[in-house]
Amino acid sequence: MKKIDYSLMFVTDERITDDKQFLDVLESSLKGGTTIVQLREKRLTTKLFYKRALAVKKLCTKYRTPLIINDSIDIALAINADGVHIGQKDLPVTVARKLLGLHKIIGLSISNEQQAITANNLDLDYIGLSPIFKTDTKIEDIDVPIGIEGLKKIKLISNKRIICIGGIDKNNIAILIQNGTDGIAVVSAISKANNPEYATIQLKKIICQTGMKK
Repeated sequence: MKKIDYSLMFVTDERITDDKQFLDVLESSLKGGTTIVQLREKRLTTKLFYKRALAVKKLCTKYRTPLIINDSIDIALAINADGVHIGQKDLPVTVARKLLGLHKIIGLSISNEQQAITANNLDLDYIGLSPIFKTDTKIEDIDVPIGIEGLKKIKLISNKRIICIGGIDKNNIAILIQNGTDGIAVVSAISKANNPEYATIQLKKIICQTGMKK
């Protein structure tokens, strides 16, 4: 298994359209202790996505933090990202692995027990359990929140690392860790904070104090 710290994933906020502000928030999160970055862009053209991905990679390289790309394997290959995060409607994991090679990170979104069982037999580095709580970050194609009870069930049947995403903030991280998550992924908890660096530091502190296994 690749030696990656999945404890605190910052998923970039595509609602921030100003490039400088976008990169400022990202760098603040990296300074604060983000352990892995997921670049998610659903609205940009391929050319603009590529341009933003290059800028994001430059920052992630500066802070020695892995970068994965959401959905777009072509962008991940074009910038030599550390991996991808794909959904149930994207290219099959077997195809993604063939394209990316053995040493890249691949994460897969799952939202129910059957998807978790299927994922057990796939060459994945982690599953993204989504949404764990109610969230307004993703407006389209959102499933019913799986909650703590759902996390417990998935933990019992899954052989993959679990990263929870959806409605996570400093008030509910501890309970997720106590119930077996291997990492948390956040958007608004960092991107909408008055001080993104301090917000990241707070999240990291809770993770460390609660004793999440890496």
